[in-house]
Amino acid sequence: MARPRPEPMQVVKQRRDSALNALVQGVPYIQFLGIEFERRGDELTGLLNFDEKLIGNPFLPAIHGGVTAAFLETTSIITLSWSFLWPDIESGAIDLDQMAAGDLPSLPKTIGFTVDYLRSGLPRDAYARATVSRAGRRYASVRVEAWQDNRDKLFAQATGRFLMPPQGERDGG
Repeated sequence: MARPRPEPMQVVKQRRDSALNALVQGVPYIQFLGIEFERRGDELTGLLNFDEKLIGNPFLPAIHGGVTAAFLETTSIITLSWSFLWPDIESGAIDLDQMAAGDLPSLPKTIGFTVDYLRSGLPRDAYARATVSRAGRRYASVRVEAWQDNRDKLFAQATGRFLMPPQGERDGG
């Protein structure tokens, strides 16, 4: 019996990028802060593009602590959503046209989020990467780290607990 031909990589990449773009574009606060996401396979890196409006202390100057926390929480939620949507994105079970039209799956809800501010966020771009520590049917735990110029010199890190959307709402149905 002949094995079915795999999809061309271009089609797979386009489906992944379209799903991520729809997920990110569906949250207006992400656009307000100027957060973007870079994807390499199933791994996401959040990018907080520097803007003067993000400065909290103009004398240092330093990125506002609330902006830092929002960046970490947003990266956590998008990464967690990406991880539970990944199988449906890969199989093509998610209707990308519906997602692009704004019919998004429900996102996880924050139960608790603890931020450790390690040093001032400088007036430049920042990056964050989240790791899902545990993801069950009802709850998930995520750890996220943020850096600017050097991945080894974090300026903030956080741990979050999230309420997962019911199974039927994860696939937009």
